Amino acid sequence: MTPQDLLRAASGEIWAHKARSILSCVSLTIGIAATLYTFAQIEWMRQRLQGYSELVGPGRLEVRKKEGYVSKGLSRGLTAEDAQAIRGRWPDLYMVYPLVRAYGMRFVHDKFHNEGLMVVGTTAQWRKRDWVYALRGRFLTDEDVRTAARVCVMVETGGWVKKPFWAKFFPEQALDQLLKRRDLLNKQVRIESHIFTVIGILKEPPRDKDPRFFHNYWGQSGTIVVPISTYQHALLRSRNQEQPRQVDEIQIETGSEAGVGIVLRRVSALLEARHRGEPDFEIKDYRERISGILKRIRERALAILVIGVVAILAGGIGIMNVTLATVFSRVHEIGLRRALGATRRDVILQFMSEATILSMAAGAAGIPLGLLAARYMPSDPDRIIIPGAGYVAIALLIALGTGLLSSLYPAWQASRFEPTEALRYE
Repeated sequence: MTPQDLLRAASGEIWAHKARSILSCVSLTIGIAATLYTFAQIEWMRQRLQGYSELVGPGRLEVRKKEGYVSKGLSRGLTAEDAQAIRGRWPDLYMVYPLVRAYGMRFVHDKFHNEGLMVVGTTAQWRKRDWVYALRGRFLTDEDVRTAARVCVMVETGGWVKKPFWAKFFPEQALDQLLKRRDLLNKQVRIESHIFTVIGILKEPPRDKDPRFFHNYWGQSGTIVVPISTYQHALLRSRNQEQPRQVDEIQIETGSEAGVGIVLRRVSALLEARHRGEPDFEIKDYRERISGILKRIRERALAILVIGVVAILAGGIGIMNVTLATVFSRVHEIGLRRALGATRRDVILQFMSEATILSMAAGAAGIPLGLLAARYMPSDPDRIIIPGAGYVAIALLIALGTGLLSSLYPAWQASRFEPTEALRYE
């Protein structure tokens, strides 16, 4: 039989049993749509991760205090002087800054009181990476740090572009309400017992538009940034802190991915010497974090893809069962064709052609369904990613492969009938 004859015969059989053919395609259609939607979500996550990688920098390292480590008394712990030593030893590093946080500090402005303030102590280099803010006024300078100036920068959360329903159950923080009602730029405020001048206001992006992967959904509400020297000499001493020089972390940016490994080893050796051999710190490569994100992306994609695969398998089984039932309902036809000279190959090709046409029809129906899902299911417009032609081609190949594989057994079964036995089949 010529290819035209095969297609004509297969199409005629499918058209003669329209209801059966449509039902056999439904599961496969859903599976192809789910697969295409998964491709769209994977592409969105990939683009977001790429944007995050650019935000944190290509050679980011993070030095932290080792959790659970009990000091032997030889090391003073991770300190701001460690950051200065790193900067002094390798001045070509793009960014080095210490950072320390304190929670529950007291904030006063006129009649407003807040006991839940988070104060962050850092340096001017804090703004070199992870900068997503709109700044009014100015940020900290090296001079502010050198002189332990009583200045601060307040962080205002960005709210929502499209507020999710669950956010209604979480009231807005008191400090956020104050920043919306009053302009505190160049005003004086009290933190603990010290007077500070507000030199800048940092406005975060909306929470549903924030490009930072590790950013808490509730932002840095109630956060004030001060020079780390002011933090250590004034705020912590007012709380009788035992180790006012210690910091929570040191952030390092090498400027290039190529030098990360070398810098990591050198910084580790320097800190081991400064800490007198105590392993009370750990250095993390941000590439490990990104690898962790990629792993979670793969897990999410796999969870969605499993649904598509199950539906595709169900569709394939449906096509196989329908094709198998068709074989036994057309035994006389098979015997007649074999008696008239059709070979086993002709019989196999005919049934595989029917299954292939069904699977391609399911793919053709599933692709627009998947594109519509990618366009209208995401609640955030930024998550709308329309899969490209490559993904559509992959979906069609999956549908085609499903049809071919599901038709192999029924087609082989049909080819086994001997002409004489098939003509006598009841």
